[in-house]
Amino acid sequence: MRYDTHVSPNPILKGHTMQFSTATAAHAEAAQLFVCTEAAQLKDETAKLLFQSLEDGQSFAAAALPVAGSLHHVALLRLDDLSVETLQKAAKEAAAWAQKQSALSVDLNPFCAENAPRVAAALAAALGEAVYRFDRFKSEAKPTKLVQAAFVHTEHAGSVQAALNRAEALLYGMNLCKDLANTGSNVCTPTYLAETAAKEAQQLGAAAKILGGDYIRDNMPSFWGVAKGSKEEPKLLELQYFGAADKSADPIVLVGKGLTFDSGGISLKPGEGMDEMKYDMCGAATVIGTFIAAVKAKLPINLAVVVATCENMPDAGAAKPGDVVRAMNGTTIENLNTDAEGRLVLCDALTYVEQNFKPKAVIDVATLTGACIIALGHLTSGLMGNDQDLVDALLAASRESNDKAWQLPLFPEYKEQLKSNFADLQNIGGRPAGTITAGTFLAHFAQNYKWAHLDIAGTAWKSGKDKGATGRPIPLLLQYLANQAA
Repeated sequence: MRYDTHVSPNPILKGHTMQFSTATAAHAEAAQLFVCTEAAQLKDETAKLLFQSLEDGQSFAAAALPVAGSLHHVALLRLDDLSVETLQKAAKEAAAWAQKQSALSVDLNPFCAENAPRVAAALAAALGEAVYRFDRFKSEAKPTKLVQAAFVHTEHAGSVQAALNRAEALLYGMNLCKDLANTGSNVCTPTYLAETAAKEAQQLGAAAKILGGDYIRDNMPSFWGVAKGSKEEPKLLELQYFGAADKSADPIVLVGKGLTFDSGGISLKPGEGMDEMKYDMCGAATVIGTFIAAVKAKLPINLAVVVATCENMPDAGAAKPGDVVRAMNGTTIENLNTDAEGRLVLCDALTYVEQNFKPKAVIDVATLTGACIIALGHLTSGLMGNDQDLVDALLAASRESNDKAWQLPLFPEYKEQLKSNFADLQNIGGRPAGTITAGTFLAHFAQNYKWAHLDIAGTAWKSGKDKGATGRPIPLLLQYLANQAA
């Protein structure tokens, strides 16, 4: 068994971060954003005129006023209701304007103690996402102008600041997730991923442990069967944070799939679009980002993360279709498709959790199946689990954060598709219900605790001209953890 205790000084990347603060009055030189639900709430004459200029269905208007030889930028955001969907949609529109400013004052005085923090949090999250850039490898970086925003509220600055602190923690975690995912796999290797996460955790006072290839080869044969085709050493990362009043209380454990590059192995993927397989570690990046956000937010909760990270490559030593391996819990698995490797890594990680923790609940996150994109598109993450209360809690957090997820069934009949003539299980169940049979496979290794599975293959990153990691489903998971802490 090998424990890597030294953490190399990898650069910690978080895109372009913003600073949020509260104030009792707007800064004279900052652009001003007035937020309201009706005109009667406004005292500023320019804001009133902007409100009157809005047509039906419009929520945002902006103007540039000549003041003392320069232009002073003013904008209005009208919220017809305060549902999370309306807040987020309107906030993104305002953020697209605000990111072009150098400083921003946001007037929240129209809102009461209950609503001001909600509006502030939505705007902060939208502003943070709007200014995010990943330009580490560009010769000429073009950072956004906006670096700070002050939220003005004369009566409820304390509750607004608390909401901003939570938003800053969320953005920090999401930016870390995006940075890790957007980094090419020649840099973001399993070692880099594990060591960067460990360093981030240790800087916040959390515990970190990294197990190397020797431990994985000797104890996690299914995981090793995927990793052995690459020259990059696999890693098993463990993070722990004890924030609850009762430090001995059972932790919630998040498990992440960390395939820093997935070629498909011997079952090689098509060349077109294979560059995006650097994103096959987004499950790992998600649980790492969620963990760091929860620690920064100082949630009163006991939390652990287990990340299994490696590459899936077609080396001469790689696994072959038809190979049979024995998983960490003794189950034998017939590997019919080496491109269905994520479940072979996760099954040993789930067994590791059972052997090393007494979890309150276990949630694994993975870019697991292309079938999930066929079923739910790029809007919604797939959700399955063996405990309905846990699934319902995640769905509630999904609605509260507007980070969409949808439950898929795990009926016992789906196990029939995983029967093998030569082993206890086979790792694929054919084309029908591909996302569900992948979840059914994982469920076999999570029978002794409350478990849920999030398939984020369609939601973890975008393709095309907006190519890049999204940071989802960190908003969902952080909301779930906050609810559990409460």
